[in-house]
Amino acid sequence: MIKRGIFKANDIRGITEGTDPEWDSAGAYAIGAVAVDVLDLHTAGALVVGRDMRVSGPRMAGAFIDGVLSQGVDVIDIGLSSTDQLWFASGRLDLPGAMFTASHNPAEYNGIKFCLAAAKPITSANLAEIADRAGKAEPTPAATPGKRTERDVLSAYADHLHSLVDLTGIRRLRVVADAGNGMAGYTLPAALGRDDLELIGLFTELDGSFPNHPPNPLEPENLIDAQAAVRANAADLALVFDGDADRCFIIDERGEVVNPSVVTAMIAAQELAREPGAVIVCNKITSRVVAEVVQAAGGKIVISKVGHTFVKAAMAEHDAIFGGEHSAHYYFRDFWGADTGMLAALHVLAAVGHSDRPLSELVSRFERYANSGEINSRVADQQMIMDRVAAAFAGRGEQDRLDGLTVSGPDWWVNVRPSNTEPLLRLNVEASNSETMEALRDETLGLIRA
Repeated sequence: MIKRGIFKANDIRGITEGTDPEWDSAGAYAIGAVAVDVLDLHTAGALVVGRDMRVSGPRMAGAFIDGVLSQGVDVIDIGLSSTDQLWFASGRLDLPGAMFTASHNPAEYNGIKFCLAAAKPITSANLAEIADRAGKAEPTPAATPGKRTERDVLSAYADHLHSLVDLTGIRRLRVVADAGNGMAGYTLPAALGRDDLELIGLFTELDGSFPNHPPNPLEPENLIDAQAAVRANAADLALVFDGDADRCFIIDERGEVVNPSVVTAMIAAQELAREPGAVIVCNKITSRVVAEVVQAAGGKIVISKVGHTFVKAAMAEHDAIFGGEHSAHYYFRDFWGADTGMLAALHVLAAVGHSDRPLSELVSRFERYANSGEINSRVADQQMIMDRVAAAFAGRGEQDRLDGLTVSGPDWWVNVRPSNTEPLLRLNVEASNSETMEALRDETLGLIRA
């Protein structure tokens, strides 16, 4: 059983538990079977599959694997995995991949993130074709089914991360790490188990019911535990991961959240110092500070739509060295252009560890704008609401529809866009001062929720 609504712009995501699921094991089997042809897995020779700690993971991933095997394609099963660990496996083995995760969604959800060989993104058209075919009769099984083998890639993943960031000679750091009962609890010991890092782990036990807080660090209430732990332990910083650990939020030594756009600007500056003139990718609602920093350093900025498939496609097209999103997805050319929260964390740790200044001082030069954060609203007609906002802002700034609606003034911008994963309209506002930001935020919210 599959409801068409589980197919999003970037991945598959839907309810698997309870009395009214949106897809089930039979649906996962069908998706696996049709993905073989859509993604040309016969030519690739095999598919690498990973899963997070969600309760439905073994059941759903197992059915999907059976669907792939039924078409005569081999599967390399890496088992429990963060999403960036799956990207690593795809890159290292040069094979397409499928990651079973619903990222930050509640416990009753599960989903699939796909990639082509070397962690290259699939397209929205690929997903649409999988959706079309999975709703029809299943393809005839191959005369000879594929073979499933298991492989542990955790240590190789950690070794690759360490090869990309030089932590040699850093000062000893005390670091809070909130795994949110997600996959960071599995990868943290391998990635950050060092004598010069004193780790204070929060909620590192794998538990797909998320008993402590939801695995979504975009929501401020889910950062409170890490903020309190930084202050209570006089830590140098905190790392807060989402459920599949491909995103990482940073909290400074004061317990204050570092805006992901600021982290993007900081890492971009470091990467451009290493490779002057390189390309940096950011999405439409990343702070203007990123473009300012990139241009001042002599780099080139490319703007993408929101979403990992869009950013990864832009990274590949422009051979970008680094990319960042407002949601704390960070992309690295040396990580096959894919997003990895752990590698971003290592970059931040290196910057702090090689400096005698606290994190708050290191990032202060990038904190130039006031922002609203992402504000979500459920509306019946998203397009109608965007048109209403466009009409209200007519003549007040430049408008474009690259990703939803963006209105840009001389020292401010407003973006309203439909979510790629949920039935929501998302609002982001930025301005040179809090007063202007708050006025624009409240005006636009009034138009959205009228």
